[in-house]
Amino acid sequence: MNNLELYELFENLLGFDESEWIEFKKDNYNPEEIGEYLSALSNSACLHKKEYGFLIFGVNNKKKIIGTNFKPRETKRGNELLESWLGHLLNPRIDFEIIEFNYKSYSIVIFKIESAKNRPTKFSNMEHIRIGSYKKKLCDYPEKERKIWEITSGYCFEKGIVLSGVDEDGVLELLDYPSYFRLTNTKLPSDKDGILKRFEEEKMIIKKSSNKYDITNLGAILFANNLDNFEKISRKEIRIIFYKGKDKTKTIKEYPLKKGYANGFQELFQYIKQQLPMSEEIKKALRKDVKMYPDIVIRELVPNALIHQDFGKDGISPMIEIFEDRIEISNAGEPLIDVLRFIDSAPVSRNEKLASFMRRLNICEERGSGIDKVILAIEVFQLPAPNFLANENFTKVIVYSSKKLKQMDKEDKIRACYQHCAIKYVINDLMTNASLRSRLNISKKNYPIASRIISNTIKKGLIKPQRGSKYIPFWAS
Repeated sequence: MNNLELYELFENLLGFDESEWIEFKKDNYNPEEIGEYLSALSNSACLHKKEYGFLIFGVNNKKKIIGTNFKPRETKRGNELLESWLGHLLNPRIDFEIIEFNYKSYSIVIFKIESAKNRPTKFSNMEHIRIGSYKKKLCDYPEKERKIWEITSGYCFEKGIVLSGVDEDGVLELLDYPSYFRLTNTKLPSDKDGILKRFEEEKMIIKKSSNKYDITNLGAILFANNLDNFEKISRKEIRIIFYKGKDKTKTIKEYPLKKGYANGFQELFQYIKQQLPMSEEIKKALRKDVKMYPDIVIRELVPNALIHQDFGKDGISPMIEIFEDRIEISNAGEPLIDVLRFIDSAPVSRNEKLASFMRRLNICEERGSGIDKVILAIEVFQLPAPNFLANENFTKVIVYSSKKLKQMDKEDKIRACYQHCAIKYVINDLMTNASLRSRLNISKKNYPIASRIISNTIKKGLIKPQRGSKYIPFWAS
């Protein structure tokens, strides 16, 4: 912000009485106290449906401007700078901005604190709230806590503001507008007003004044020229890491994609495709390099990881990790449906606007068909069944390179049997001993091997028999 904007912000805040989302102080800058105020003001801003809370140093509680000696950017807690120390102890790691400036010869400090979004904001594992002019523990006010949870549970990431007060030229510099018009197959307007109007219609920017705009998370995450320009979401860049061998002890190279998900996806896809190892096939004494993995593994599973991630989880970016014998694709957040139902269920996305836009650009398949196509392609390549894993912090898909049946363990075989049974049912067919033999490249004379795998999968509760020696997945009627 320039000086004029800072003066306007400060004078506007002075026009409010000290409320539950604004706190005025002189020089009381105990680090723990500041952290608790960040929590309290963030939660109170949420409760009062304000975008930000404010902690202001240099004004007493009668709103008289007296200045402050506090220099937050020079202050340390232990050996760590105060700003960094506060950020580490906030959970989730909300955005806050420290603004230092002089107002009519008085030194003023403003902490501009983001409203709680996905859940109440904690400091040092404790939520706080403002009650009148007092800071209290949120747990002592269960009705206010319940209301904050109600508000934050309805928070939509795509509508959030990632950068405020950007002028027209700034918007066009930060967002890759040529890629937007190319990917949507629409004509590029002849002037910037036409470009900005289209971004407004797409809810990627919001007009705040005659020449100032707010950029939304949706606009930045899809079309950022460089995600580092958007501090709040910069850690959500896609990272591709190549390892030597089968573990993480030796990294060959790492490639972070700094562009947005839409304007950067084709570059990402081509880069991974070019870097993936090939396998060698020998036919009639001629050597031929063939793909180790079908293209659709990347084209479908990577966009799925992007659109289904939980943006409220801090410190976890979408990752594609490539090992000698597998690819692991992971994202933040537990899936909203059981991993066993990925094949048949329509996906439920936390980020529907993001998902819808990426479907419009044909970056990902229509709802519910992508995983099915991945499983079918993996069966055609006769690769081991992919492994879908999840906990409260992340979702991961592991795709394995080629293995012979004797190299697969019992769980590999059961997983392959279940997924084969499920995909057969989805395409209006039923699994048989013969179809499983074909899937796992088992010869007809070795049908007892397939029978044993089917029996183990039944015991696991994943499939059930039908008449005529056919099988259906456990969820089918």
